[in-house]
Amino acid sequence: MNEGQLKIGINGLGRIGKLTVWHHVGRRYFNEIVVNIGRQAGTSLTDIAHYLERDSTYGALHTYLHGHRAEPVITDIDESRGTMVVDGITVRFLRVARTPRDIDWKAQDVRIVVDTTGQFLDPTLPADHPGGSSRGHLEAGAEKVVVSAPFKIKGDGVPMPEDAITTVMGVNANDYDPKRHRIISNASCTTTCLAHMMKPLINAFGAKRILSASMATVHAATGSQQVLDRLPKAGKTDLRKNRSILNNIILTSTGAAKALRLVIPEMEHIGFIAESVRVPVSAGSLIILVLGIQESPSEEPIRRGMINSVYEQAAQLDPNGYLKFSQKQNVSGDILGTPHAATVIEGDETHTRTADLSLDLASVPGFPRAVLDSLTDTVVRAPVTQAVIYGWYDNEMASYVNMLGDRTATIAENM
Repeated sequence: MNEGQLKIGINGLGRIGKLTVWHHVGRRYFNEIVVNIGRQAGTSLTDIAHYLERDSTYGALHTYLHGHRAEPVITDIDESRGTMVVDGITVRFLRVARTPRDIDWKAQDVRIVVDTTGQFLDPTLPADHPGGSSRGHLEAGAEKVVVSAPFKIKGDGVPMPEDAITTVMGVNANDYDPKRHRIISNASCTTTCLAHMMKPLINAFGAKRILSASMATVHAATGSQQVLDRLPKAGKTDLRKNRSILNNIILTSTGAAKALRLVIPEMEHIGFIAESVRVPVSAGSLIILVLGIQESPSEEPIRRGMINSVYEQAAQLDPNGYLKFSQKQNVSGDILGTPHAATVIEGDETHTRTADLSLDLASVPGFPRAVLDSLTDTVVRAPVTQAVIYGWYDNEMASYVNMLGDRTATIAENM
């Protein structure tokens, strides 16, 4: 397909949907944007324009596009046609169908759809599933569907379909096969950041030397959380999700570890734990990564400077600028809007500590008895370095939405 002659469909106008419109208006790769809301919003299309034009986190759309001297860029609001012109790009809004198979993408001449609803995450469900399915977009006329969240297959033991894949730009983007894959997950903001933290270390040390890994993401609030405390719905077991995000640090879960194995296969052999803590900021998140790395007697010891050098060199070699290395003292607000940065490594806070790991071979199940009897000491000691690394990411616009836009454009290039 030729750039400038393409339309993009966006299903949903929540946080990621709205900012995806911003991104593609600025990028100008697609000549028209068709947004499916699936319901009436406000009293008119003017109210939708008001929502699109302003953002409590990133400011005004025209400022984002052209700087603080710019004037508003939304014009020609046409209620009867459901269209407006945003900085010269026609944006059309569909306000009828909510189920993907009922959205008439074919009539709109839309061949690639980005689903930002977070609702249709199981690629194994048929197009006519009662609860809706990402495959419904294909039946409605789209040829490719990009999902702005990790896949969640509900059936136990159900394999990933041959036409579905999870990719992270700059990590395994080339695993996408335009002839085979029709449903593409762009993973999550946390998985994206984590993948760019892990990949340089695996390249530098090898997966076998990374004995263990754990992470905690200190994550900004999301739209699924409550502004004020609310009574949980029937059957809900996690009572914390109904507590006010304005007033609390809230423990929650993340699927980043599971999704990471889909984009970095070497992670299958590394024991990994991932946790998440929500904090009361609107955007800007942080991963604290802790690794146990086996020292090599033939190489120099792993120290803070070596870890930072791995990231600094990887950042310099990254042609897309997805990985950035910083020795400044950052706070979360400094990361907002950083162009295309999946991860900003806070090099000033990298820490390492080396100690001997002791293992009694006699306690290892299945270890040959004859070998144990030949040893005078069954305890083996190996030096292991624990490394703590901090990685910032803008969980909305700069990290995730920009890379979602890159993924969408690269798919469109091969259609």
